[in-house]
Amino acid sequence: MACGTGRHTAHLHGLGHRVTGVDASPDMLARPRERLPDVDFREADLHRLPLPGDAVDTVVCALALTHVPELSPVSREFARVLRPGGHLVISDAHLLSSCLRPTLPRRPGPDGRAPLLAGYHRPLSDYLSAALPLGLQVHGCVEPWRPRGFLAPAAPDPLPTHPSWDLHHWCPEASVAALEDSPLVVVWHFRLAAT
Repeated sequence: MACGTGRHTAHLHGLGHRVTGVDASPDMLARPRERLPDVDFREADLHRLPLPGDAVDTVVCALALTHVPELSPVSREFARVLRPGGHLVISDAHLLSSCLRPTLPRRPGPDGRAPLLAGYHRPLSDYLSAALPLGLQVHGCVEPWRPRGFLAPAAPDPLPTHPSWDLHHWCPEASVAALEDSPLVVVWHFRLAAT
Protein backbone atom coordinates (compact mmCIF):
# COMPACT_ATOMS: atom_id res chain seq x y z
CA MET A 1 0.00 0.00 0.00
CA ALA A 2 1.35 3.41 -1.01
CA CYS A 3 3.83 1.45 -3.12
CA GLY A 4 5.41 4.52 -4.72
CA THR A 5 8.08 3.55 -7.22
CA GLY A 6 7.72 -0.13 -6.30
CA ARG A 7 10.86 -0.92 -4.33
CA HIS A 8 9.09 -3.25 -1.87
CA THR A 9 6.77 -4.50 -4.61
CA ALA A 10 9.74 -5.59 -6.71
CA HIS A 11 11.38 -7.30 -3.73
CA LEU A 12 8.25 -9.26 -2.81
CA HIS A 13 7.55 -10.13 -6.44
CA GLY A 14 11.14 -11.34 -6.80
CA LEU A 15 10.58 -13.68 -3.85
CA GLY A 16 7.71 -15.28 -5.76
CA HIS A 17 4.75 -13.59 -4.07
CA ARG A 18 1.68 -12.50 -6.02
CA VAL A 19 1.64 -8.75 -5.38
CA THR A 20 -0.83 -5.93 -5.89
CA GLY A 21 0.66 -2.45 -5.68
CA VAL A 22 -1.59 0.46 -4.68
CA ASP A 23 -0.69 4.14 -4.81
CA ALA A 24 -2.66 7.38 -5.17
CA SER A 25 -0.18 8.90 -7.63
CA PRO A 26 -0.38 7.92 -11.30
CA ASP A 27 3.11 9.37 -11.83
CA MET A 28 4.55 7.11 -9.12
CA LEU A 29 2.73 4.06 -10.51
CA ALA A 30 4.11 4.66 -14.01
CA ARG A 31 7.61 3.73 -12.86
CA PRO A 32 6.94 0.27 -11.38
CA ARG A 33 4.46 -0.54 -14.15
CA GLU A 34 7.35 -0.25 -16.62
CA ARG A 35 9.70 -2.44 -14.57
CA LEU A 36 7.12 -4.97 -13.40
CA PRO A 37 4.60 -5.44 -16.24
CA ASP A 38 3.20 -8.68 -14.76
CA VAL A 39 2.29 -7.05 -11.40
CA ASP A 40 -1.20 -5.69 -10.76
CA PHE A 41 -0.94 -1.95 -9.94
CA ARG A 42 -3.99 0.06 -8.91
CA GLU A 43 -4.45 3.77 -8.43
CA ALA A 44 -6.26 4.46 -5.17
CA ASP A 45 -6.12 6.28 -1.87
CA LEU A 46 -5.30 4.37 1.31
CA HIS A 47 -8.74 5.28 2.67
CA ARG A 48 -10.51 3.31 -0.09
CA LEU A 49 -8.46 0.32 -1.15
CA PRO A 50 -9.59 -1.24 -4.45
CA LEU A 51 -9.72 -4.75 -2.96
CA PRO A 52 -12.54 -6.86 -1.56
CA GLY A 53 -12.65 -7.77 2.11
CA ASP A 54 -10.55 -10.73 3.29
CA ALA A 55 -8.56 -10.60 0.03
CA VAL A 56 -4.90 -10.61 1.02
CA ASP A 57 -2.55 -12.48 3.34
CA THR A 58 -0.16 -9.58 3.95
CA VAL A 59 -0.31 -5.80 3.74
CA VAL A 60 2.97 -3.87 3.54
CA CYS A 61 3.03 -0.10 3.90
CA ALA A 62 6.43 1.58 4.09
CA LEU A 63 7.10 5.16 5.16
CA ALA A 64 3.72 6.47 4.04
CA LEU A 65 1.55 6.76 7.15
CA THR A 66 3.51 9.78 8.31
CA HIS A 67 1.61 11.67 5.57
CA VAL A 68 -1.83 10.49 6.76
CA PRO A 69 -3.53 12.82 9.25
CA GLU A 70 -5.42 10.02 11.07
CA LEU A 71 -4.26 6.41 11.42
CA SER A 72 -7.62 4.84 12.34
CA PRO A 73 -9.40 5.07 8.95
CA VAL A 74 -6.39 3.68 7.07
CA SER A 75 -5.88 0.95 9.66
CA ARG A 76 -9.55 -0.05 9.23
CA GLU A 77 -8.97 -0.43 5.50
CA PHE A 78 -5.87 -2.55 6.07
CA ALA A 79 -7.80 -4.80 8.48
CA ARG A 80 -10.74 -5.00 6.06
CA VAL A 81 -8.69 -6.39 3.18
CA LEU A 82 -6.67 -8.79 5.35
CA ARG A 83 -7.74 -12.39 5.72
CA PRO A 84 -8.09 -13.63 9.32
CA GLY A 85 -4.59 -14.48 10.52
CA GLY A 86 -3.11 -12.10 7.92
CA HIS A 87 -0.08 -9.91 8.54
CA LEU A 88 0.27 -6.14 8.49
CA VAL A 89 3.83 -4.80 8.26
CA ILE A 90 4.26 -1.05 8.39
CA SER A 91 7.25 1.21 8.75
CA ASP A 92 7.03 4.88 9.48
CA ALA A 93 9.08 7.85 10.59
CA HIS A 94 9.93 7.66 14.28
CA LEU A 95 8.65 10.38 16.59
CA LEU A 96 12.25 11.26 17.50
CA SER A 97 12.85 12.36 13.92
CA SER A 98 10.49 15.28 14.52
CA CYS A 99 12.92 16.58 17.15
CA LEU A 100 15.83 16.36 14.73
CA ARG A 101 14.16 17.40 11.48
CA PRO A 102 10.80 19.02 12.21
CA THR A 103 8.62 19.21 9.11
CA LEU A 104 5.16 20.00 10.45
CA PRO A 105 3.60 22.14 9.34
CA ARG A 106 5.13 22.63 5.93
CA ARG A 107 4.01 25.93 4.51
CA PRO A 108 4.82 27.57 1.21
CA GLY A 109 8.36 28.85 1.17
CA PRO A 110 9.46 32.42 0.47
CA ASP A 111 9.13 31.70 -3.25
CA GLY A 112 5.43 30.89 -2.74
CA ARG A 113 5.83 27.28 -3.90
CA ALA A 114 3.75 24.64 -2.16
CA PRO A 115 5.48 22.13 0.11
CA LEU A 116 6.06 18.50 -0.82
CA LEU A 117 3.82 16.62 1.63
CA ALA A 118 2.51 17.28 5.09
CA GLY A 119 4.15 15.17 7.77
CA TYR A 120 2.51 13.99 10.98
CA HIS A 121 4.87 12.89 13.73
CA ARG A 122 3.06 10.76 16.26
CA PRO A 123 3.88 8.75 19.36
CA LEU A 124 4.14 4.97 19.07
CA SER A 125 0.97 4.62 21.15
CA ASP A 126 -1.05 6.09 18.26
CA TYR A 127 -0.30 3.00 16.15
CA LEU A 128 -1.53 0.76 18.96
CA SER A 129 -4.65 2.86 19.50
CA ALA A 130 -5.51 2.52 15.81
CA ALA A 131 -4.67 -1.20 15.47
CA LEU A 132 -5.72 -3.01 18.64
CA PRO A 133 -9.49 -2.25 18.48
CA LEU A 134 -9.53 -3.80 14.99
CA GLY A 135 -8.25 -7.16 16.19
CA LEU A 136 -4.71 -6.46 15.00
CA GLN A 137 -2.30 -8.03 17.49
CA VAL A 138 1.31 -6.90 17.89
CA HIS A 139 3.79 -9.55 16.77
CA GLY A 140 6.80 -7.29 16.70
CA CYS A 141 8.06 -3.74 16.88
CA VAL A 142 11.61 -2.62 16.10
CA GLU A 143 13.21 0.79 16.04
CA PRO A 144 16.34 0.40 13.88
CA TRP A 145 19.28 2.72 14.47
CA ARG A 146 21.80 3.79 11.89
CA PRO A 147 25.25 2.36 12.55
CA ARG A 148 27.88 4.84 13.72
CA GLY A 149 29.83 6.23 10.78
CA PHE A 150 26.96 5.67 8.33
CA LEU A 151 26.40 9.40 7.84
CA ALA A 152 28.85 12.17 7.15
CA PRO A 153 28.29 15.92 7.38
CA ALA A 154 26.94 17.16 4.08
CA ALA A 155 25.41 20.23 2.54
CA PRO A 156 22.08 21.35 4.03
CA ASP A 157 18.99 19.64 2.68
CA PRO A 158 17.66 21.68 -0.28
CA LEU A 159 14.02 20.62 0.28
CA PRO A 160 11.64 23.35 1.47
CA THR A 161 11.12 22.95 5.21
CA HIS A 162 10.06 26.48 6.14
CA PRO A 163 9.65 27.17 8.99
CA SER A 164 12.28 24.88 10.42
CA TRP A 165 14.95 25.00 13.08
CA ASP A 166 16.69 22.09 11.37
CA LEU A 167 19.85 21.32 13.31
CA HIS A 168 21.65 20.34 10.11
CA HIS A 169 21.72 23.91 8.80
CA TRP A 170 23.38 25.20 11.96
CA CYS A 171 25.81 22.47 12.81
CA PRO A 172 26.10 19.48 10.42
CA GLU A 173 28.42 17.59 12.79
CA ALA A 174 25.90 17.74 15.65
CA SER A 175 23.10 16.71 13.29
CA VAL A 176 25.06 13.64 12.17
CA ALA A 177 25.77 12.67 15.78
CA ALA A 178 22.11 13.04 16.74
CA LEU A 179 20.87 11.10 13.72
CA GLU A 180 23.30 8.24 14.36
CA ASP A 181 22.31 7.93 18.00
CA SER A 182 18.54 7.86 17.50
CA PRO A 183 16.06 5.55 15.81
CA LEU A 184 14.62 7.27 12.76
CA VAL A 185 11.99 4.68 11.84
CA VAL A 186 9.66 2.26 13.58
CA VAL A 187 8.65 -1.05 12.02
CA TRP A 188 5.47 -2.75 13.25
CA HIS A 189 4.34 -6.31 12.59
CA PHE A 190 0.68 -6.88 13.38
CA ARG A 191 -1.42 -9.98 12.80
CA LEU A 192 -5.19 -9.94 12.37
CA ALA A 193 -6.85 -12.22 14.88
CA ALA A 194 -8.27 -15.40 13.37
CA THR A 195 -12.04 -15.59 13.70
